[in-house]
Amino acid sequence: MFIELFRKKNGNWKDDTLSGLTVALALVPEAIAFSFIAGVDPLVGLWAAVFMGFITSACGGRPGMISGATGAIAVVAGKAVEYGNEIEAGLGNQYLFAVIMLAGTIQILFGVLKLGRFIRLVPHPVMIGFVNGLAIVILMAQFPSFRDPSTGEWLQGSALGIFIALVLVTMLIIQFFPKITKAVPSILMAIISVGLLAFLLFKDTATVSDVLAQADGNPEGKLKGNFPPLAWPSAVDWMGHWQFLLKTAVIVAMVGIIESLMTLQLIDEITETRGHGNRECLAQGSANFLSGLFGGMGGCAMIGQSLINIKSGGRGRTSGIVAALALAVFIMIGGPVIEKIPIAALVGVMFMVVIGTFEWSSLKTFGRVPLSDVIVILSVTLVTVILHDLATAVFVGIIVSALVFAWESSRHVHVRVESETEDERIYSLEGLLYFGSVREFSDYFQARSDVQSIVIDFARARVCDLSGLEAINALTERYRQAGKKLRLRHLSPDCRRMLDRADALVDIEVAEDDPDYLVARIAPRGEE
Repeated sequence: MFIELFRKKNGNWKDDTLSGLTVALALVPEAIAFSFIAGVDPLVGLWAAVFMGFITSACGGRPGMISGATGAIAVVAGKAVEYGNEIEAGLGNQYLFAVIMLAGTIQILFGVLKLGRFIRLVPHPVMIGFVNGLAIVILMAQFPSFRDPSTGEWLQGSALGIFIALVLVTMLIIQFFPKITKAVPSILMAIISVGLLAFLLFKDTATVSDVLAQADGNPEGKLKGNFPPLAWPSAVDWMGHWQFLLKTAVIVAMVGIIESLMTLQLIDEITETRGHGNRECLAQGSANFLSGLFGGMGGCAMIGQSLINIKSGGRGRTSGIVAALALAVFIMIGGPVIEKIPIAALVGVMFMVVIGTFEWSSLKTFGRVPLSDVIVILSVTLVTVILHDLATAVFVGIIVSALVFAWESSRHVHVRVESETEDERIYSLEGLLYFGSVREFSDYFQARSDVQSIVIDFARARVCDLSGLEAINALTERYRQAGKKLRLRHLSPDCRRMLDRADALVDIEVAEDDPDYLVARIAPRGEE
């Protein structure tokens, strides 16, 4: 990357604790902002971050990864709030909690069925596009901070200059403080230093308190709340509105799973370790269920906060647990201190996250990798930026990658004559025989002009699907109608069983060294 922000290292208790405190500070404004998106009280987002962060850090499949209220979940959650309020004013939160609890149940089921392994099917170009698009989204999310919280107008003149200066100071401290000492995370030092600087010299610059003041019923911008009671959505008509509840919950569950597993994979690459996707699904589901039960808006893994944690030295479960507990303390008793943090400091932190997140090496791929990979990267990046929907972006990337693979594979089916006599010709087939390549396979053979006896050797080929089997069956029928005999050899046992319908029309020769493989076989990790 352009600036090396992340280095592999082992975590320890001190690093995890300090990193957790840093993350907790950065969680406050984001949770508040996402609460506004969902149309709920800021405390609903803040407590969601507490529950999500604590449970996933303690029980999840990726130590060092931070979960909390996220923008993608907030967008969908806002629809549940609107739907509930349309039924009856004041029921919005009830329907939100019901959707989050149901989504958590779906995620738990996803983990029980061990479906988290499907994240391995995401191609690397999709991962690069996901990371780059997310970096741009994080960057764009900082722009509203350059407005005056009280008026909503863009900062101008000296106010704008002071804000930019504080942002730059924050970034410089994060970049160069580690050269002085690594005993304290540079991000935490930057927030404290810029906070003191703003408090002493620039008291008019926007703070967390100014953001809180935007919430209804909180004109003084105070961060204060007690531990939430159980909030079972008893007013929800589950049977009467089950279609909306289930549909919305499925969207929330899938968005959360995809974002979390993609973030898990990214942290795996950065730390050169391996998380457990299915365990993360179970933890995310449990966290969302309890979050909804206690009046939280739910969430999933947060890539920005996770990268802040990794950059600050957090590697173990302690970092996420400390972040969640510290955030709970901030909400209940530490509000007066957190309220004074300047927004400029937090913007500077997120700018550094953007720099560290963006895959700068991808800019060098043009002309050096296949054009199809570049198209996939750009597609995922653009969909992420335009729709702000990471789940859709990943699906688009996988579909485009699959179509490219199908197109390329269909061009790599080769048939050559291995040996021939006056009455018999042996063809050797090489490649994958599936729906995308059956046309080329069939075009290689001309039944009427061929010799009397034909043998097709499948030792170097794989039959992948029913389209491939049907192509073989159709070819057999063509040779039969031409009064000639077609034999197939070195087919897998599964293929032979599926070709039973050809009966005596197909003479299968099984060689002694016939390979034993399934119709389409992928070796498990570690198998030779």
